[in-house]
Amino acid sequence: MPERLEIDALRALLTIVQQGGVTRAAEHLCVSQSAVSHKIRRLEQNLDCALLTRRTGAPLLTDDGERLKTYASRIVDLHDEALATLRKQPVSGTIRLGMTEDTTTSGVARILGRFTRLFPDITVHTRASQSLCVQDWLQAGELDLAVMQIFKKDIRPGDLALFEDTLHWVRSPDLVLDTSDRVPFLSFDSNCFYKVWAFSEGLSAGHRFENVLECPSAAGIQSAVRSGLGVALLNGLHVSPDIATIEGEFPAPPDITYIARVRDGARSPAVDALIGEIAKEVQSAIPLRLAG
Repeated sequence: MPERLEIDALRALLTIVQQGGVTRAAEHLCVSQSAVSHKIRRLEQNLDCALLTRRTGAPLLTDDGERLKTYASRIVDLHDEALATLRKQPVSGTIRLGMTEDTTTSGVARILGRFTRLFPDITVHTRASQSLCVQDWLQAGELDLAVMQIFKKDIRPGDLALFEDTLHWVRSPDLVLDTSDRVPFLSFDSNCFYKVWAFSEGLSAGHRFENVLECPSAAGIQSAVRSGLGVALLNGLHVSPDIATIEGEFPAPPDITYIARVRDGARSPAVDALIGEIAKEVQSAIPLRLAG
């Protein structure tokens, strides 16, 4: 019998990449870890190559795994699009989606446009704000799904980890810091979780910060940093070559993770379909690595 690529096995591979490992993939797919591992081993046997590196701290996929991931994404996309188009009982409903500002600039219009074409009977209402606001909306029952930044240590078992990033203290190369006095700090708003962490950890380390600017956009904070208005915390995606990082002066910031989080009790076929589209978009742009 000729070898073939099974849809469920390809989906398992993509879920391992999206979730950052076999254990989380099994939790997300609601199957045992051994079942996921078995699907991957079957793929590896059929293709006669290793797909996962299985080494802590290494890239999650081998070179062959990366090549298969590209095909798997296209195959699963076409499979799901065919089902969505031809199924006799279309998925329908309304989704209340919350996103952070930097997420909305990373292709959300394209994601929602494609989603609307695939699922014309689903309506999506979207709100954007800072992560703590989005979390509050989700907890208050005002959202069904949130796509946002959190500190990596705060990931919950049901979260879909989209990608990880580092957080950096930054300043203009021309800014002279006097840490014996109040340090001017640039924040995204009064409820910015970078600011909450910085002020708490900075005070513990003997630093005093003064919030001199609140701006809800990453571009605005970047411009203020370049102008020398103060220091800020920026994730790696937003640290450009003309912005200097500050090493060893302030407490080392924690890593962050972009996640999709569903409100308890809000899981539905419509929500699952949108999570799938968001994961595919973000995963195609920034590959995850296996956390050490």
